[in-house]
Amino acid sequence: MLRVEDLRVFIGQNEVLRGVSVQVERGQSVAVLGANGAGKSTLIRTVLGLIRPSRGRVLFGDREIQGLPAHRIARLGLACVPEGRRVFGDMSVLDNLRLGAYLPGPRRALDQTLEEVLALFPALAGRLRQRAATLSGGEQQMLSIGRALMGRPDLLLVDELSLGLAPVLVQEIYRVLREVGRRISLLLVEQNVEQALGNSQRAYILETGRIVRQGRSEDLLVDPAVKEAYLGL
Repeated sequence: MLRVEDLRVFIGQNEVLRGVSVQVERGQSVAVLGANGAGKSTLIRTVLGLIRPSRGRVLFGDREIQGLPAHRIARLGLACVPEGRRVFGDMSVLDNLRLGAYLPGPRRALDQTLEEVLALFPALAGRLRQRAATLSGGEQQMLSIGRALMGRPDLLLVDELSLGLAPVLVQEIYRVLREVGRRISLLLVEQNVEQALGNSQRAYILETGRIVRQGRSEDLLVDPAVKEAYLGL
């Protein structure tokens, strides 16, 4: 479904991604892990067309998408839950969700999709007329995910899901993503290694712009080097 091949990206004079290759198969949940500054968010932004790589390819299906504008990439079936949630605080919860269905196909199915999203996040159902800025951090994260799902994507990219959230909320939101992952493909970009490995089938570990380890998530979770470097064990 998604193939990133030998991607090199510079921000100014700084090489942020150094030959990164990542693959997500249809119906698969894949995690990209690493510390702050490893290049994870740059990878997401490059896939979405917000940054142009200096080398390498990004393929969605059989189509090369590197260099396409972001709105055309979104039309192909990619959606993103950005780091920091970034809801529209002065707008209602309902209007935030409606914004996610701006493309013609999803707009035609708006009512059905809204019902599906509210079934995933019942906490939002009673707050549809409430300003998004008045929601808790966890509710805003739910809203951000719900807004992305309103576009009925084939692939959902999630950037730093657990950042700033209490562990109990992280568990609940990952439970929802496991359910979502039965229907669409997921690319999870996370610092929380244990959560991400526990909720994906395959994972890549990124350090200073390079993939240093990859494999099945269950294998990486018990890898002694991963446990020592990332899990403090």
